[in-house]
Amino acid sequence: MSGVQRGLLPARMPSVGGALRYAESVLLAGGQRQARRNAWAAVCENRRHAAERDDADAAPGPRRLS
Repeated sequence: MSGVQRGLLPARMPSVGGALRYAESVLLAGGQRQARRNAWAAVCENRRHAAERDDADAAPGPRRLS
């Protein structure tokens, strides 16, 4: 059977995202994982605000104070 025994393989291969989430859960404690997610959410929010500022600066008309 070429070194692979029956019953040891999963029913389906996990997705890359699923494999990364599994590795994350094994390597990081829950608090660290949540802190990292919160930090990433803050980065995304800052990028969104920066894009809105750029759009407002590019728009014609009176400038707003920020």
